[in-house]
Amino acid sequence: MSSNSKWTAWENKVFEDALASYGKGTAEWWQNVAEAVGGKSVEEVKRHYQKLVQDINRIETGKVPLPNYSNTNPYKS
Repeated sequence: MSSNSKWTAWENKVFEDALASYGKGTAEWWQNVAEAVGGKSVEEVKRHYQKLVQDINRIETGKVPLPNYSNTNPYKS
């Protein structure tokens, strides 16, 4: 798989669920997460995790502004 592979919303959700389910430090952690997502190599999962960590760090240090959510519900008519 290419190093710039796209991740769908579903793959991201499964990835995040797998991170929570397996817990870092468990045996075969990266392999378990990759298998849960499916179609991604261990290396792709590691890169995706590093991007997630970088994003979280940028948010926590104020380098990325939080979205300005309105008080209106877009699903109400």
